[in-house]
Amino acid sequence: MNDTALSKKNNSNQGSALSAADRVRKEQVSQDQVSQEQVNKALWNACDTFRGTISADTYKDFILTMLFLKYISDVWQDHYDGYQAEYGDEPELIEEMLKNERFVLPRDASFYALWNRRHEPGNGERIDQALHSIEEANGTKLKDAGKSVFQDISFNTDRLGEEKQKNTILRHLLEDFAKPELNLKPSRVGTLDVIGNAYEYLIKNFAASGGQKAGEFYTPPEVSDLMAELLEPQPGDSICDPACGSASLLMKCANKIRHYHDSKQYALYGQEAIGSTWSLAKMNMFLHGEDNHKIEWGDTIRNPKLLDNNGQLMQFDIVTANPPFSLDKWGHEDAASDKFGRFKRGVPPKTKGDYAFILHMIDTLKPASSSKLGGRMGVVVPHGVLFRGSSEGKIRKQLIDENLLDAVIGLPEKLFYGTGIPAAILIFKKQKVDDKVLFIDASREFKAGKNQNLLAEANIQKIVASYRNGDTVDKYAYLASLKEIQDNDYNLNIPRYVDTFEEEEEIDLLAVRAERLQLQTQLTELETEMAKYLKELGYE
Repeated sequence: MNDTALSKKNNSNQGSALSAADRVRKEQVSQDQVSQEQVNKALWNACDTFRGTISADTYKDFILTMLFLKYISDVWQDHYDGYQAEYGDEPELIEEMLKNERFVLPRDASFYALWNRRHEPGNGERIDQALHSIEEANGTKLKDAGKSVFQDISFNTDRLGEEKQKNTILRHLLEDFAKPELNLKPSRVGTLDVIGNAYEYLIKNFAASGGQKAGEFYTPPEVSDLMAELLEPQPGDSICDPACGSASLLMKCANKIRHYHDSKQYALYGQEAIGSTWSLAKMNMFLHGEDNHKIEWGDTIRNPKLLDNNGQLMQFDIVTANPPFSLDKWGHEDAASDKFGRFKRGVPPKTKGDYAFILHMIDTLKPASSSKLGGRMGVVVPHGVLFRGSSEGKIRKQLIDENLLDAVIGLPEKLFYGTGIPAAILIFKKQKVDDKVLFIDASREFKAGKNQNLLAEANIQKIVASYRNGDTVDKYAYLASLKEIQDNDYNLNIPRYVDTFEEEEEIDLLAVRAERLQLQTQLTELETEMAKYLKELGYE
């Protein structure tokens, strides 16, 4: 078939081809639909391939990357099958139709091409080559400023043992992902966001098993949901997370816009210091179809990468983050001479970087005049941020006097992986209607889990409703004036404002005495009756 004929057939039949492909997939879904639980269980079982060989915080990269490769291979194959059902054996036409997909999968880079050769030596090298080919074929979708998503991930590594052992482990891994439970074709999973849910499931479990180190790249989804609801992202918003981890918080904000406004008019920005976690964020964005994003790799405090055309800090409608708590060695030595002037309100202490992130975030908020709702910000912090003195106290005073702080929300303990301490959410706004600060004590709003507490949907909605109402609620919320905060020496410790003390019920001593006398009478009667029985039995 010549190019002209191919083009005509392509243009005239593209709509019918897509609908036919959809019909094929729809017919297959009802026959063989998989549940999220089956997928999650199969993925977690695949981790057994690595357990006992390398640690969870290392093998997570292999599992998540293989999940990425398997999913895009299944999507590609599913679409190929759909086009083939429409056009028959027309490989040239099908290849042309596949160019309309949102990603490209080179033939030799498919999971199935690797699986077919799994018994041959060189599994590690072949997998690495396949990932490199996928990067090259998809341009900037899997790269940023020349950095490769898979740059820090190599399956051809000595960490998996000598060549023979490594080849065996990777053969097992390919076989694990080839199991029927991990057939992730859209025709099988239907409308279920199986890949998004599976990614979140794996990352959550890696964080739970990996302790503090693994927890650095993961914010519990319930906390992300709460933050997104509080910040009310709108169509057209630019949203930034300067410590984005695996980008779950950014995607929760995006989900809110799609859910409430049926819109994909937004832009996502992030920066992540850890290379392998930056890779997770990029893969996560790719798999969720979030193409309008820019995720940079680097240290946000020492080397912010999200800059405008003039080399100044970009500004956003929403800035939100769960930065590392009280980070040591955050860049104190260069803060006083920061070329962006982020520390004009004061330099945070050398061993606690909480306010370094807060000040960076404040300076990247859009001014009220250039944002529909004004720049708004939500940040998760340890409670020490609320009351510690010295340089932190001076910074806190400045932020309050500038009327930027809008709310302080205390969260329950044991929500975050790697730490059992309770945290708080601070909400800042560039466009406030008053000079008051709302304090919410949500420390008792949780569902108890085995090792971690959870925010249930009812807990989230109660917090959000209280924040939006902005009123004082006995034992739960308090709207404090600037003068009250000043009178408290700018201390934001929540119990200073929300009185949760429950008075003990007053004891009626006369009633207690009457009950005691009644019990004594009953005891005397029982003793008399017992003595009678003993006498009848011959006991004195």
